[in-house]
Amino acid sequence: MIHPHIKANLPVATLVEETIRQGQGTLVDNGALAINTGQFTGRSPKDRYIVEDDFTSSTVDWGDINIPISKDSYDALLNEIKSYAGTLPEIYMRDAYACASHKYRINIKVYTEYPWQNLFAYNMFLRPDGAQMSNLETDEWTIYSFPGVKADPTKHHTRQENFSIINFSEQTIIIGGTGYTGEIKKGIFSVLNYVLPTRRDVLSMHCSANVGTKGDTALFFGLSGTGKTTLSNDPNRRLIGDDEHGWSVANVFNLEGGCYAKVIDLSESKEPQIYKAIRFGAMLENINYDEHTKKPDYRDSSITQNTRVSYPMYHIDNIMYNSRGGVPKNIFFLTCDAFGVLPPISRLNPAQAMYHFLSGYTAKIAGTEEGITEPQATFSACFGAPFLPLHPSTYANLLGEKLKGSSEEGDPIQVWLVNTGWVGGAFGEGSRIELPYTRALIKAALDGELKDVVYSTHEIFGLEMPRSCPDVPNAILNPRENWRNENKYDEQAKKLAELFNNNMKKYESELSAEIIGAAPIV
Repeated sequence: MIHPHIKANLPVATLVEETIRQGQGTLVDNGALAINTGQFTGRSPKDRYIVEDDFTSSTVDWGDINIPISKDSYDALLNEIKSYAGTLPEIYMRDAYACASHKYRINIKVYTEYPWQNLFAYNMFLRPDGAQMSNLETDEWTIYSFPGVKADPTKHHTRQENFSIINFSEQTIIIGGTGYTGEIKKGIFSVLNYVLPTRRDVLSMHCSANVGTKGDTALFFGLSGTGKTTLSNDPNRRLIGDDEHGWSVANVFNLEGGCYAKVIDLSESKEPQIYKAIRFGAMLENINYDEHTKKPDYRDSSITQNTRVSYPMYHIDNIMYNSRGGVPKNIFFLTCDAFGVLPPISRLNPAQAMYHFLSGYTAKIAGTEEGITEPQATFSACFGAPFLPLHPSTYANLLGEKLKGSSEEGDPIQVWLVNTGWVGGAFGEGSRIELPYTRALIKAALDGELKDVVYSTHEIFGLEMPRSCPDVPNAILNPRENWRNENKYDEQAKKLAELFNNNMKKYESELSAEIIGAAPIV
């Protein structure tokens, strides 16, 4: 982008200073920069588009998630952005890249209206060193993020004024009408979910990953509220990353260079690593703070429940500094089952793993949203449906191929389904499984302590449930035995099984008999 006053690759301190100078942010007592993203405090998935052209028309899985837009509309909005940028006294540019494996790296140029957007890009993408910076002569992808540019729905054929558009042919993302920084991060994740599986045979994943002292890699998949960030931040294991990864033939690698963590109800006792990472260079979004002491109030959700912090990976002490690990030995699918049906932990065979990967199940709790009076099942394919340009079966089949291999230690790759939700009854009757028990179950799986214990099989879901685990009461391991009324449990289990089966109907034409056979039996 040609502009007389492009401020390129400014250091963190300067971006913080510029934000404060422009009256757009405040330093709070822990040294972090607090900003407000404006009208939008979260992503707007119904306003995310992909340009439909000869390149994408037959490859993208079009529908409610991947909404097509014409090249003409895209061109018109890109011209609006460039014209608008020309009226600004300065704009900000950053060179960055994605994928910590050099073989799969894509270069990124990010142009932003505000300095704090540029700080977000610094925090979240991988940062070239001096030698790499000089080699960034051509960039594979360009992002333009200008909240001041608003679409005209009648002219540009958008739903409303805000938009995020991916153009795969021109390798460009344009964002306007919204200051929510997550649109920048997830735009590139959507790009990688198209590029890596189709061109490079890499499974792109919405998961966290860490490595144990023996070099064993573990993956943690889970939707919001299931404990993905909490359980992967383990002081005894090194963090590869907390949200986006690729799985190649050789290894697992982080797609990004930072963390974008929720901070609602954050405390030092529950999330010590995240809490300590919030210091100078970190950026808090939509958080309230005391006007006198500048102390953030993480309990305050008056602006949004989706309060966030972004910070570079190096703000966490216990990390893998090359952001890579070996082929995983253990994979955990985390679900917060508010129906109280699923076991606290169960072992999956490869067909079940593909089935539950496609399901991407968790449950919303009664009372969390207006109108929800009982648990509601939520299914998000591959634990990341909003960011998948390809048909979900593409990712599930690729997972199945990966599971045919072995971990770096030569052992079969083991997949576990972990319920971080309710036991002894559904929400309102039972109780949520205690975090120390979930940690003990995961530790036992990682340490191989569940390998030779006796298992029983769930009659409806076919899941293998361990009958014992160190530091966990045997009574909670079989959910049916933990309910006061077993007949009531059976009714609830059948209800949940039907929800699983109804959700899977839309994929049946794309699935093998083996995956279909892994469905629960009603």
